[in-house]
Amino acid sequence: MTVEQVTPYAARVLAANPGPMTLDGTNTWILRAPDADRSVVVDPGPLLEEHLQAVLDAAGDVAVVLLTHKHPDHSEGAAWFANRANCGVRSVDPAFRIPTDHAHGLAEGDVITAGGLRIEVLPTPGHTLDSVCFWLPQDGSLLTGDTVLGRGTSVVAHPDGALGPYLDSLERLRAFANSPADVDRLLPGHGPVIDDPTAVLTYYLDHRHERLDQVRAAIAAGHTTPAAVVEHVYTDVDRSLWPAAERSVRAQLDYLNG
Repeated sequence: MTVEQVTPYAARVLAANPGPMTLDGTNTWILRAPDADRSVVVDPGPLLEEHLQAVLDAAGDVAVVLLTHKHPDHSEGAAWFANRANCGVRSVDPAFRIPTDHAHGLAEGDVITAGGLRIEVLPTPGHTLDSVCFWLPQDGSLLTGDTVLGRGTSVVAHPDGALGPYLDSLERLRAFANSPADVDRLLPGHGPVIDDPTAVLTYYLDHRHERLDQVRAAIAAGHTTPAAVVEHVYTDVDRSLWPAAERSVRAQLDYLNG
């Protein structure tokens, strides 16, 4: 396993779980201030012991594990890792917290500090309802989990995700990227680093609204079931991804019918 120092504050270890939904694999992020002894680990990833051990070896003294959301390719290895690192796990979903108390949740306005590192929590529900992003003001980096990917677009699928909150979250992130916060880059849960945050967030929003227009047109043409809408609208998507596209259409229909 290779540890890649992406910024002065963030290193990446790529999990060996590539696939249509995970791209090259899950990015596990090790956050540590320069010359500091303690680190914070974001999304330990799947339960692959070789990967988790590589993260543990690179991370050293771990203050806490943070989860961007509950999907197994990000969260499955968290308990294994935390047990060996002798640290807690903080997440929106109580099921993943170690200990399982309220103090190990993640909410708007929370700030995590460790070894000179400052991490601010930005709730961004939509991809899943428990999705959050993490802002490193010292580094100009925003960790986006699956809310924004390094390549392609994220899936917002029924029943885990909801399109209305997702669109609101994208708008929030774009406004944040354009604010005095000075966001230099996005560090995603999958794929490469994004060096043009505003352009990518604008593309994400435009893409979602274009899809909604296509779904509206498909419904008007008589394609009323999710499967029929996918066959009509998602002709540019590999058929192996159509089951995921159908779940996405269910989320779109929920949004349009809401």
